[in-house]
Amino acid sequence: MNSPMVLYEAEFKQITTVCDTLHRDASAKAVFLVDKNGQLLANSGDTADLDTTSLASLTAGNIAATGGLAQLLGEKEFAIQFHEGEKDNIHISLVGQRVILVVIFDERSSLGLVRLRVRKACLDLAGLFEVIHQKASEQGSTVFSEITDDDIDNLFGDG
Repeated sequence: MNSPMVLYEAEFKQITTVCDTLHRDASAKAVFLVDKNGQLLANSGDTADLDTTSLASLTAGNIAATGGLAQLLGEKEFAIQFHEGEKDNIHISLVGQRVILVVIFDERSSLGLVRLRVRKACLDLAGLFEVIHQKASEQGSTVFSEITDDDIDNLFGDG
């Protein structure tokens, strides 16, 4: 499950729509979708003042650390996490054992509303990632088969 993920344009647009809808419906400040390797896949909301690269990698590290705690307690993993701050809160959910959904919210929303909206978003995202997984399986190693050495040279200016 830790192999690189190929996002196709149609599914990426659908993923972005799910994040935008969750942002709006949960009255969240921001929504992020991160893979377990710490790569930011999509985001929505007020992200201009956030270091999204650090947020993505720290979230993946957090999931890995709590996964270790879960194993110590005999659990597979903790699918949902919540961190409460003075001004902002973070709700973290695992989606399909592959990606991490992060919702940042403040007093304009509530944990109950966020949990309700996240539940629907997780179902939608899990379906989309199943489609992505199916496409990748069908295409196999042919995803990059059309790229030639000349294409690579041209891309990097060596040709």
